[in-house]
Amino acid sequence: MAFEHHSAPDKKYIVESMSGGVALFDYDNDGRIDIYLVDSLTVETAKDPKAARSALYRNLGDGRFQDVTDKAGVAHPGWGMGACTADVDGDGWEDLYVTALGGNHLYHNDHDGTFSDITARAGLAGGGWSTGCGFADYDRDGRLDLFVSRYVKVDLENLPEFGKGKTCEFRGIAVQCGPRGLPGTSDLLFHNDGNGHFTEVGEKAGVSDPRAYFGLGIAWFDYNQDGWPDLYVANDSTPSFLYLNQKDGTFKELAFPMGVAVSEDGGEQGGMGVAVGDYDNSGRLSVFKTNFAEEYNSLFHNDGDHFTDVSFRSKTAASSIPFVGWGTAFLDYDNDGLLDLIAVNGHVYPQMDQARRGASAGYRQRKLLYHNRGDGTFDEVAAQFGSALTEGRISRGLAVGDLDNDGRLDLVVDDLDGSPQLLHNELADAGHWLLVKLVGKGGNTDAIGAVVRVKAGKLSLMRLVQSGTSYLSQDDMRRHFGLGRETQADSLEVLWPDGTTTKLENVKANQLVEIKQK
Repeated sequence: MAFEHHSAPDKKYIVESMSGGVALFDYDNDGRIDIYLVDSLTVETAKDPKAARSALYRNLGDGRFQDVTDKAGVAHPGWGMGACTADVDGDGWEDLYVTALGGNHLYHNDHDGTFSDITARAGLAGGGWSTGCGFADYDRDGRLDLFVSRYVKVDLENLPEFGKGKTCEFRGIAVQCGPRGLPGTSDLLFHNDGNGHFTEVGEKAGVSDPRAYFGLGIAWFDYNQDGWPDLYVANDSTPSFLYLNQKDGTFKELAFPMGVAVSEDGGEQGGMGVAVGDYDNSGRLSVFKTNFAEEYNSLFHNDGDHFTDVSFRSKTAASSIPFVGWGTAFLDYDNDGLLDLIAVNGHVYPQMDQARRGASAGYRQRKLLYHNRGDGTFDEVAAQFGSALTEGRISRGLAVGDLDNDGRLDLVVDDLDGSPQLLHNELADAGHWLLVKLVGKGGNTDAIGAVVRVKAGKLSLMRLVQSGTSYLSQDDMRRHFGLGRETQADSLEVLWPDGTTTKLENVKANQLVEIKQK
């Protein structure tokens, strides 16, 4: 892939250091996962949308990818930030939504390798500085709605002066200003009206963020297992949000009483990326959030009626303190039946290498890979995989998926100041596996919000189908299960978003299983 992210070398303004989402989705329905990488403009090139080129790469199935961006018509979303995908109109083809500074884009899949920009017709432009996004059927009417987080208010003609002011200095050196000290902005919730148009209902629904915090990564998930999707929003330098679905079109914000708003000692954190997963096979989805340097990444264990910050107890916190974390995911990279963790890192200040660093690492930073020990703790093992994980990069977006359908999860990372990384999983002694593709009925053919449970021997596993993951990114929506030594799943059960279930028994391992909702 010849893609290279465009970004000003000195990062004198915060708008030049935050982009870089990546989406993994099968845009041409050939059974292979394709890659979309988001590019951004700079303050100097802001008036020329074609100065940046986001890129779509078609998976050819032989380890090669073909640049099909120009034919597809998805090259120039402007000052791109992130991406999420869903079959918005229920026609069986994945559509692409790209967030941006100055107006977002909904690209409709036209079934022939091309996309049409239907943003205006759909009412989904948004405006402002949009960052995270994710589709979910929050009111369970059978149609996919869309949440968009937004960051700060920006006037490109009147940007804060580099290095001038209390929030424009770090370790005694001049740096970009913000987000503290800059005006925040509201978030957006678009309700799908069912006629190809969406209506913005964030304030009515109670998720608009009237405090104007700095929204980045988001995750839709049913944390209390009542059948209705709830919403987590990672806010930068401010408390994060957890919105409980009230089942009447509104939400109640409960992050503080539920224990997921701030750090264990009550400190506000620079929340960037979000991952949710059942890492201890408890049957409940926990939350992992990446944060700024010297704050530690947060692992919030879902105890059922609240969350507990187990970051230090799990042995994931201490190693994360020097790093600025972005894209993140729970993934079973060795197929042993336990979800591991990855976080990609990179500072926002190129000037870090001349600063008195304190507890912070330099500008270019390595990745963190945590192997799940199965007792609630993790070992940080990135060094075992050599330079692919330990090389210093300025990483942002991360997406996880099985790019070659071999049952081992691969990684795609979008980096600033350089080319992306495609990290192919070549672990030779990985366990058995299942890959599950769901086909829902009606307007949610992706079955977004569905929960898949697999029992295999002593393993009891759960996975959630999500739109919008990590940091401004989209994972492969097919659900992957490592089975360890088990050669079959004794049972495989799907809880569909409408509450119906499908159950299979004695499913042989090492295959892709497609399940259609009846």
